[in-house]
Amino acid sequence: MNKASTGHFFEDFSLGQVLYHATSRTLTEGDISLYTALTGSRFSLFCNKEFAQQLGYEKLPVDNLLVFQIAFGKTVNDISLNAVANLGYAEVEFLEAVFVGDTISVVSEIIGLKENSNGKTGIVYVHSKAVNQEGFLVLSWKRWVMVNKRHEGMQNTFAVQPQLSSQVAFNNIVVPQNLNISAYDHRASGESFSLKDYQAGEWIDHIDGLTIDNSEHTMATKLYQNNAKVHFNQHQMSSSKHQKRLVYGGHIISLCRTISHNGLANAQWLSAINGGSHLNPSFAGDTVYAATQVLEAQELGSGIGAMRLRTLGYKNSTWQELQPQFERALKERSQLPSDFVLDLDYTVLIPSQL
Repeated sequence: MNKASTGHFFEDFSLGQVLYHATSRTLTEGDISLYTALTGSRFSLFCNKEFAQQLGYEKLPVDNLLVFQIAFGKTVNDISLNAVANLGYAEVEFLEAVFVGDTISVVSEIIGLKENSNGKTGIVYVHSKAVNQEGFLVLSWKRWVMVNKRHEGMQNTFAVQPQLSSQVAFNNIVVPQNLNISAYDHRASGESFSLKDYQAGEWIDHIDGLTIDNSEHTMATKLYQNNAKVHFNQHQMSSSKHQKRLVYGGHIISLCRTISHNGLANAQWLSAINGGSHLNPSFAGDTVYAATQVLEAQELGSGIGAMRLRTLGYKNSTWQELQPQFERALKERSQLPSDFVLDLDYTVLIPSQL
C-alpha cells in the first residue's frame, strides 16, 4: 500500500467533520522579509519597528495578510489539494496581533456541502480557526471551494449551504490591544489622509501596477506552504483548460493590498474581510491593478475609525477603461468582464483625524 496521500476529494468530506491541520508554523523575521520582497508591501506598521512601538506595540507585528496566507496554507492539504478553484471568503476576522516567534496552528470544520450538477465536482464550505501557542484565537474565516470528485456521477447527497454574514459589523470589529493612535505620525506612512478625508461612494484609482513573474508567484505560494496542484504542477496543468498554472488567489489579494497603499497608506490595520470572490484566473505575465470604493465609515472612539472598502483587482487594463464596464455590469446585474480578477469587501482601521 502506497503511504503517500492523494488528498481529500468531495466524497471524503462530511458535515460537521473536524480537521486538525498538520505542520503548525512558527513565524520568523525571514518570513516577513520574504513576504515584503514578494509583494512590495509598504504599510509602515509592519516594516517600521519604531513606528509600531510609537503606536503601543512592544515589537513589530506580522502583516495580517501574511498571517492569513500562512494559516490558509495549513488547510490546503486537507481541504483544497484537489480543488478546481477557491470560490470565496466570508466572516474573516483578525482578532489578535501576531509577532515573530509566535506559532500558528489551524483547525477546520466542514459547515456545508453541495454537489454540482456536472457530477464531477462539489462545493465544500469550511470554517477555519487559527490559534497561537498560548491558545488564543488570532484569526477566524469561512470559505467555499470547488473540489473534484474521486469518481464522477451524482451521489444525490442532501445539500447544506450555510448562511454567511455579508459583513463583520462595525460594533464587532476588534481593535488591537494597546493601540495608541494619538502618537500616529503620518510622515512615516507618506500620506496625511485620515477617516474624515474619505467620503462614502468615492473611488480611488491606485494607479500602480504589479506584473506577476513565474518565480515570484511560485515562491510566494511556497512561503505559505500551499501545495495545491493548480499552482505548482505544470505537468498536470498542461492538459487543463488554461494549459498553465494558476496564480494563487491569495497572492492576488496581497498584491492588491500592496497596490492600495497609494491612496490608503494610513489604513494600516486590516480588521476583517467581509466577503470576497476570485472572479477570473491570473497567470504569470499578467499585470495587476486595483481600484477601491469607500462603502461606509464610522468612528470607533479613541481616535480610531473604521472604513469598509471594496477593492477590485483587474489585469492588463486601466481603471479609466474598466470603470464604465463595471458600472454597466452593476446596473444590469451582469457578470464582470474577464479583466477583473478580484472583488474584495473588507474593513480597515484608520486614524479618525491627523
